Amino acid sequence: MKTAPLELIRSLVAIPAPPGQEEQARAFVQVQADALGFQTQVDPKGNLLIHSHPLAQPKIIVTAHLDEIALMVSQIALDGAIKVTSLGGAHAWKWGEQPVEILTREESVPGVIGFGSIHTEAEISIRERVKSGLLTWDMAKVFTGLSSMELSAKGIRVGSRVVLARERRTIWQMGEYVAAYFLDDRALLAVMLMALQRLGTLPPDVLFAATVSEEVGGQGANYLFQRYHPDICIALEIGPIAPDNDVELNEIPTIWVKDSYASANAVDLEQVDEIGKALGFDLQYQALSRGGSDASCAAHNGLVAKPITISIPVDNSHGLEIMHQNAPEQLTRLLVELLNRLA
Repeated sequence: MKTAPLELIRSLVAIPAPPGQEEQARAFVQVQADALGFQTQVDPKGNLLIHSHPLAQPKIIVTAHLDEIALMVSQIALDGAIKVTSLGGAHAWKWGEQPVEILTREESVPGVIGFGSIHTEAEISIRERVKSGLLTWDMAKVFTGLSSMELSAKGIRVGSRVVLARERRTIWQMGEYVAAYFLDDRALLAVMLMALQRLGTLPPDVLFAATVSEEVGGQGANYLFQRYHPDICIALEIGPIAPDNDVELNEIPTIWVKDSYASANAVDLEQVDEIGKALGFDLQYQALSRGGSDASCAAHNGLVAKPITISIPVDNSHGLEIMHQNAPEQLTRLLVELLNRLA
């Protein structure tokens, strides 16, 4: 695997992977890991496990999640109008009106999220309703041009996943900065693959895992850790920039000191900070008032002793996310050196 980081991220962003339907993204990562000479397998939950030796009892599990925020069909009217609900923190005020695709086993059906006209003062119109509150998914409809019977014939039903259309699944470059939907967690899957390439092999007690359904409560990691109960989880994540933290949009990694689910151990923070200094940068410390990672969700459930979440600074989380183009490289360096010291 000699692909440049941004090209790898571009390939990953292009692949739809809503929670519970991550097969395409998992297959891509598996091909890359196999090409690097690692052993891979898929567990019953759908997590991709990457290792170098017969799978034993790992003490350290490194995770990056395969899934993205998405929508799910919640209702289909007789005329074919589709109502949707959020899967994992997709907000209507973030997405707005967008081209989408509804996924089936065999194909995807194109559609458009719409909120109706602004040229009205009717009380039932979305234009009037949003005056007293946020734009929410119950106000939206997905138009496909198909009737309910035609949608059913194509395999679309309540529970079908709705994702952003492929035309929106690309990256934009602005000087030193890059923007794309789903940098969370596609940029971190790229970091995982780059770290594997540089490490070449993994000790018997280190496991890499591309996890499923992180955006809906860390389900994949919780399942995996229930089986292995590792000492340490290193979760690769985005570091969301928000008004209540001091993270800057640059190439310097962040480390989560706490989030909605758990806090990091002080000694672990100090160790990662020492590694950062040895690599030539001061880590950005980050306390999240909302959010979680594979590591913190597992720690909250008593499934891992030491949660460590390291990340790339990102603005516009869960929207059109922005990062510094060199951030994946710096996080890769940090991860490789951290594993060299821990393993």
